[in-house]
Amino acid sequence: MPSRKRILVLHLAGQYPMGGIGWQAVHHLVGLSRLGHDVYYVEDSAAPPYDPRLQSVVEDCAYSVEFLRRTMERFGLADRWVYRDGASGRCYGLPREQLERLYREADALVNVCGASRLGEEHLRCPIRIYVQTDPVHDQILLAQNNQRARAALSAHTHHFTYGENLGGPDCPIPLGELHWRATRPPVVLDLWEPRFDPSAAAFTTVGTWKNVGKDIHFAGETYSWSKHVNFLRFMNLPSLTPQPLELAIETDADTDRLLRGRGWRLADPFEKSRDTATYQAHIYGSRGEFTVAKDLVARTHCGWFSDRSVCYLAAGKPVVTQETGFSKFIPTGRGLFAFSTCEEAAAAIDEINLDYADQCRAAREVAAEYFGSDHVLAELCREAGL
Repeated sequence: MPSRKRILVLHLAGQYPMGGIGWQAVHHLVGLSRLGHDVYYVEDSAAPPYDPRLQSVVEDCAYSVEFLRRTMERFGLADRWVYRDGASGRCYGLPREQLERLYREADALVNVCGASRLGEEHLRCPIRIYVQTDPVHDQILLAQNNQRARAALSAHTHHFTYGENLGGPDCPIPLGELHWRATRPPVVLDLWEPRFDPSAAAFTTVGTWKNVGKDIHFAGETYSWSKHVNFLRFMNLPSLTPQPLELAIETDADTDRLLRGRGWRLADPFEKSRDTATYQAHIYGSRGEFTVAKDLVARTHCGWFSDRSVCYLAAGKPVVTQETGFSKFIPTGRGLFAFSTCEEAAAAIDEINLDYADQCRAAREVAAEYFGSDHVLAELCREAGL
């Protein structure tokens, strides 16, 4: 890197204290640190935290603070994080005075997921990077001239998106007036030891069955910001393969009965992702990942790829995931498979099991070549002028 910069990673691992969200923060923090930068985690969105034990938003931030403390300590970041409670204004981790100094001295902010709406203290920073992990929704809001979205996005100096195919001829979503640069979910490879275990039984995934409140209409179409639409489309997959398939997702009793009746195994998502260690252990114990994408990113063919799937790949676990247009940029057919039909998904699982050891090696190779943080984050920094 040309020079060492002080970078603040804004994120929401305290707002949503779960293993996968924690890993998303860690890969950015550790990855940027490995490039030689002076990196801090900052969460001060004032949003009330979600308590996964209660499956509810709560006022008390104690669980979130403890989750952040353990996560940061695990990765050598014990003195490099601050969480400001929206209800009380109290800072945890670093004191308020140090947070204010970080804002004055920072060379760049990396606002992952758009976790924070930028205010006066952020705008003093000369480089303000927005990393859009869920593409399409923002682009549609801009196309609809939504002034709140335009103000929030325009407060940033650089805009990156996991929607690698946005603007492509087969993607109906316009890029609009902002200069969106393609990026990918970074993974710090040496935090994930490849685990080849031929006795691993199930293809698994972790996630949310149904998201509400962000469906959006555009050009005569309604796009759902939820995975349940596509899980329902591929409900019959267990009947096409002897491979055990397990979902760790929050559902209601009726959906549980429906899934079990179609041959799916179900697991408690909290027990599989209560922190970064249990999330990693769950992936290590999996044979691979089978998953679908949100309707919003699949039907628009925007090229999105999941940071969770990247963790499976880094662990040497083959991934079978729904096509979103990503296969135009990342090779599939060995270690990573894209599908659009149940038959294609079943065929991919069969192909993996024909030579499981080779497919595991290939999964790790895909992670290293296309998602390694040294390359992904170095390119992001270069394009942002850092």
